[in-house]
Amino acid sequence: MRLVLDTNTALSGLLWGGTPSHLIDAVLAQRIEIATSAALLAELHGVLSRDKFTRQLTRRGLTVDDVFHGYAAMSIVVTPAAMAPTILRDPADDAVLAAALAARADLIVSGDAHLLDLKHFQGMAIVTASAAVQHIGPIA
Repeated sequence: MRLVLDTNTALSGLLWGGTPSHLIDAVLAQRIEIATSAALLAELHGVLSRDKFTRQLTRRGLTVDDVFHGYAAMSIVVTPAAMAPTILRDPADDAVLAAALAARADLIVSGDAHLLDLKHFQGMAIVTASAAVQHIGPIA
């Protein structure tokens, strides 16, 4: 199963426990694949570099580069598909859709209302991290 995670879901999975971290665990256990794009990776790096994440990174003994490169290494990086603007209220969310389309993802995982409101995009379900974990099943 191949997933595309929006940046906030990836960030949550990388820095905090809880449901999104189960998706990262599933990748490490080779139960699923995560696809992303250069644009999504750049967004992740920018968000990780914000001062408000310094404490969490320090607490875990990590740097921005540790987390960023670790995520990039576990991901399949795709060239985003060309597509018409879809989420007019937040055009930046189209980067997630374009990556998912190029990756032929099974699921798009997000907590973003703009994406979740679509429910599906070109045959791919758009779900929360909790719903994605239910699709995957227990990680052993």
